Amino acid sequence: MSILVYIEQSEGKVKKTSLEAVSFAEALTSKTNEGEVIALALGSIEDSELAQLGTAGASKVLHASDPRLDAGVIQAHASAIAQAFSKVGAKTLILAKSSLGDAIAARLAIKIKAGLVSNVIGLPDTTSGYKVKRSIFTGKAFAETNLTTENKILAIKKNSVTLKTDGANASVEPLEVTLSDSDFASKITATERATGEVLLPEADIVVSGGRGMKGPENWGMLEDLAKTLGAATGCSKPVSDIGWRPHHEHVGQTGVKVAPSLYIAIGISGAIQHLAGVNSSKCIVVINKDPEAPFFKAADYGIVGDAFEVVPKLTEALKAEL
Repeated sequence: MSILVYIEQSEGKVKKTSLEAVSFAEALTSKTNEGEVIALALGSIEDSELAQLGTAGASKVLHASDPRLDAGVIQAHASAIAQAFSKVGAKTLILAKSSLGDAIAARLAIKIKAGLVSNVIGLPDTTSGYKVKRSIFTGKAFAETNLTTENKILAIKKNSVTLKTDGANASVEPLEVTLSDSDFASKITATERATGEVLLPEADIVVSGGRGMKGPENWGMLEDLAKTLGAATGCSKPVSDIGWRPHHEHVGQTGVKVAPSLYIAIGISGAIQHLAGVNSSKCIVVINKDPEAPFFKAADYGIVGDAFEVVPKLTEALKAEL
């Protein structure tokens, strides 16, 4: 019996969230003795890139290289995964929680008659049943879900898993899947991607600014800090509403919800709607000249000071160290 892990890719590179899913699966096999971890990749991607999944814990990688799968049509991906799930005799499917993963997991739950738990943040408790801990209410609370089905699907929350990096490269094997015209009944006619050196949903570090930046002309120093850290840039809702920054950078309950290792909030007061979008961050650093700013209550570290003085000095110090 094996655990199957669905792999997402972007521009020929395996996403970090999928590497985390592989590491989760490897830890799960160690705990439950479910056999080996088999990764499944769909579409055009080099075998040399897929082999690196072994470092995260995969024993081998199955690659269905049909170029029709490149577009990410949900029905086709779900059909291919269901076939792979049956062929390897798996009882558990692991994948990253994402916009694509959510849509695929919902369809797969029906196809393979599986119980589905999303936003998973820890290994299942198998001492009495199969209890899975998950994050709810945008990270404000946790819930335990008891899965009673034979087949199970777990969607792993970003940054909730320690990434394994010490494994050996995995073998990559071709996989033939049968796809019908009905699998491609839906067509993706266009895809608009957010721009930037580091995309916000995938970023491990986020530098975000609010109205305390006083205007769009001052964003250069935030971008300089972000570039130094290899970070993505974000902003509060009022900043995107008044057109200082593009809407795809809006972080918050009604914008992009992020869970980076480090979130740096500069000139953001910390309204509850913004906090709801960032409270899954592992570490929050706040820079604000108002010592009463609500954000300080949620911060791991806080700097009370003028951002126009603090940020350039911080960037200069980081450049000297990095």
